[in-house]
Amino acid sequence: MKKQFAVIGLGRFGGSICKSLAAEGMEVLAIDQDEEKVREFSSIATQAVIADTTDVKALKGLGIRNFDHVIVAIGDNIQASIMTTLILDEMNVKHITVKAQNDYHEKVLRRIGADEVVHPERDIGVRIAHNVVSRNVLDYLELSDEYSIVELAAGDKLDGESLIDLDFRSKYGCNILAVKRGDDIHVSPRPEETIKSGDVLIVVGADDDINRVENHWINDED
Repeated sequence: MKKQFAVIGLGRFGGSICKSLAAEGMEVLAIDQDEEKVREFSSIATQAVIADTTDVKALKGLGIRNFDHVIVAIGDNIQASIMTTLILDEMNVKHITVKAQNDYHEKVLRRIGADEVVHPERDIGVRIAHNVVSRNVLDYLELSDEYSIVELAAGDKLDGESLIDLDFRSKYGCNILAVKRGDDIHVSPRPEETIKSGDVLIVVGADDDINRVENHWINDED
């Protein structure tokens, strides 16, 4: 049985989630107070409705408690975001993900029942900053304040080197989760795996350790 999702707020963030879920074949209920946005998503989501989600009766009427996952992607109206989250928690919705405007908003959301809080604008900003600072960082995912997963482009310095010789784990405290070569990806690569220039290394570790790997092996400068 397919999971059922509800997306509340069809702005840029919520709309993107709604389209992605629909593209994956999920059942999606799209909710917004803006009639034009609801009309736009009526052909994308399983169902699109106009509703005020700060109204308990409105949410009950939609059967929102039966959904597996509800994403609250309300834009700048923090009060509406908080009220909606509180109501969803009181209705015992299984999983609630909420978009936060700032850290204080996140603290409130977590206290009133949000299972997961995201900062899309901040997170995108961090990823762009990393990509701009280093042309060798192809993608970046922050795991915590100190740990990350990055995709590093292997240059000529790494060409012909084996993972066992590089020994990133003991020398730098980092682990190579996978090696991407063209359309192929080698998950948990063997120690004997030889790196080729142009490969993409998926590395996990502390930010400082990843920086040391990049500075020593990835950047063109010695």
